[in-house]
Amino acid sequence: MGDWYTIGILVGLGAAIGLAATGALRRALAGLVVAVVAAVAIGLVFGQWDEAVGGAVGAVCGAIGSGPLVRGALRRGGTRGGTALLLAVAALVGAALAFVPVVGYLEALAVPALGARLRARTPERHAGLRSLARD
Repeated sequence: MGDWYTIGILVGLGAAIGLAATGALRRALAGLVVAVVAAVAIGLVFGQWDEAVGGAVGAVCGAIGSGPLVRGALRRGGTRGGTALLLAVAALVGAALAFVPVVGYLEALAVPALGARLRARTPERHAGLRSLARD
């Protein structure tokens, strides 16, 4: 297939690792660091430096994109274990789909786009009882 295919696999795996790490650690920055280290290590073991860079880019996209999802789920009353489990299942599906040509690249684009959409829909602050005070 070519080098672009293996880089795409590592980009998709990196996005899946970033998603799972952010869900497990509940912090985007901690998930980012763990995901980048893991993706670079996998890239260097199974490929060369270009696969490692692809994995790092995917991990950054996955961790940053899943941050708003984790924060929102926990803020709305989701349990830490349930959130981590659901994101781990989503990461397994994403890791499996990364082996389809070009889908790994699309994962790295889709996760931050969905995270930005969630961030845009989040209200700035809670109205509280002020909403009841209107006449």
